[in-house]
Amino acid sequence: MTNNLRVAILGRNALARTMHSLFSAVPNIEIHGITESSQGRFDAVIETTNLNLEQKREDLMLIERCVEDDTLILSSILGVTATQTASWLMHPYRLVGFAAFAKQDSSELIEIAPGLQTDTSYLERASQLIAYLGKDTETVGDEAGLVFPRILSMIVNEAAFAWTEKMASKEDIDTAMRKGTNYPMGPLEWADQVGLDDIYAVLSGLHRDLGEDRYRPAPILRKMVQAGWLGIQAGKGFYSYE
Repeated sequence: MTNNLRVAILGRNALARTMHSLFSAVPNIEIHGITESSQGRFDAVIETTNLNLEQKREDLMLIERCVEDDTLILSSILGVTATQTASWLMHPYRLVGFAAFAKQDSSELIEIAPGLQTDTSYLERASQLIAYLGKDTETVGDEAGLVFPRILSMIVNEAAFAWTEKMASKEDIDTAMRKGTNYPMGPLEWADQVGLDDIYAVLSGLHRDLGEDRYRPAPILRKMVQAGWLGIQAGKGFYSYE
């Protein structure tokens, strides 16, 4: 890549806003949106939709219509694999999946994964792009949610089940996990921080793709996402922030 990069970010969620903020602070990187009238060469496009897979597919098809065949596409795969995402493209070899929650201020690493169709040279390009943010990358196997988002989502899911089964109050669940494990925060307040929509996307993707009951999202998570109670970004989640 050159020292002057043109990067487009596409999405309507908190992750898109976070990526826009992070890359805007990097010298020599121009940030753009993507529309049918977009012109000029892009070095990379970051696509961030997680929950609405039909919208995600439409966004990726829009990207292909607007960029050159060798432009890197870095696609969020919290709720779907890189292989499935790449299958929606005419040129799937340039897609690399990444998994990150929107809250990135304390994160030092972003996980990436190739689809079966990915040309390995694009993995290196993805790592170089993320390095501009001062973050390391780790390449892992291709499955919805990858590693950290998958494990955290499972912990949040179990905490949500425990709360709805009235084993303990949400405050007591968070205190037990924070003091019992030295987690930086309890699972329910952690879910509010990263966004319940992304937690639900990871669990739904794993349950849909792997068919195992252990990934079944707690019903309360589905209802909270449907209600728009997405956590801090919405002012209400497991806790109120108004």
